Amino acid sequence: MRRSEPVRVGKRGTITIPAALRQQYRLEEGSILVFEPREEGILLRPASVYPVEIYTPERKAEFLLNNAVTPEDYAWAVEEVRKMGLDPKTIPHDPPPGASDGPSLS
Repeated sequence: MRRSEPVRVGKRGTITIPAALRQQYRLEEGSILVFEPREEGILLRPASVYPVEIYTPERKAEFLLNNAVTPEDYAWAVEEVRKMGLDPKTIPHDPPPGASDGPSLS
């Protein structure tokens, strides 16, 4: 393949990446690319895309309660969970040593 290959910009700004480049860089239909402006032109490169996890209120409450390291942190987390409309005793978690109002683990 030649070092550079001209392509034409179509309607709506579409371009076609030459087949040899698509194969070389494993670009398939649906691949996500990033266009970066550079002083010498535009850099086109594959993007890394990761799924986003959407947390439920219960999962957020679990994070709050499990991340408390002192009884004061835990008391604050319990209040935040209550503000969310949840009962902290129904959320699986391990309260820090010395904290009160933890779940019944029996």
